[in-house]
Amino acid sequence: MQVFTDLNKNKDLSIALGYFDGVHLGHKAVIKSAVNYAKENGNKSAVITFKDHPCCYFYGVCPKYILSREEREEEIAKLGIDYLYELDFNKYLCSLTAAEYLENILVKHFEPKSISTGFNHYFGSKKSGNVEFLKNNQKKYGYKYFEIPPQKLNNEIISSTAIRNYLQNGDIQKANKMLGHNFSIKGEVIEGQKLGRKLGFRTANLLYPPELVDIPFGVYEVMTKYGKGITNFGIRPTVSNEEKVVAETHILNFDKDIYGETIGVEFIRMLRKEQKFNSVDELKNQIAQDIKSIT
Repeated sequence: MQVFTDLNKNKDLSIALGYFDGVHLGHKAVIKSAVNYAKENGNKSAVITFKDHPCCYFYGVCPKYILSREEREEEIAKLGIDYLYELDFNKYLCSLTAAEYLENILVKHFEPKSISTGFNHYFGSKKSGNVEFLKNNQKKYGYKYFEIPPQKLNNEIISSTAIRNYLQNGDIQKANKMLGHNFSIKGEVIEGQKLGRKLGFRTANLLYPPELVDIPFGVYEVMTKYGKGITNFGIRPTVSNEEKVVAETHILNFDKDIYGETIGVEFIRMLRKEQKFNSVDELKNQIAQDIKSIT
């Protein structure tokens, strides 16, 4: 997959439109629609999206993301897209009407064979463009339009908003089911106070990415490239007086030095909330029980 941050001439594409935060099952259906049509008709596919969420420009505040930009790129690439355009919203769309965006951006640069969006897709100033607008302009501009209906899980519509709510409440399993992959963080393993080692449970410490949705302080079952583990996310109230928020991951049956290495931590489920114990021995006993619960 090639990634572009500016427009270019790249005609006869099957394109998928959206911000795709999380690349959840609903987003995957939209993107796969473009990929499948391209494969069936012998052309290339592309996702047209933005570097930052449009809310950053309209309201001056960015939402907490479900995926980092790098991880969003990785998830989109897995779906077989040929090109990813991550455009500057302020530069390319902020002031355009729906008609200007369709004609001067999409048609002029891509001459799309097809356009795929979700059922609730809006674009253009004052949200003047929607699925009906794209549907009504098919014949004029020579593309085929695909409106992807809502994807549901247990009769609930899958959405980034629902996923954020589940993550914020610690319901990792429901969030993961809607995503179609595990919620994760990625970062450099940093040196800590080596308290885990003193407790007999060596940890790999990562700073939690500030741009991602906040999950509750607690202990989680996780997966890394080195195997299964448990992550304590929080401020370690039993052994530290600092307010620094850290994700400390104890990887089972693993004792290598990986300081400075970038690793991903996939969250499987929340085991319990973070709590302050009366003694270090109580904490050690609880950690042993946490490990036992995932083995």
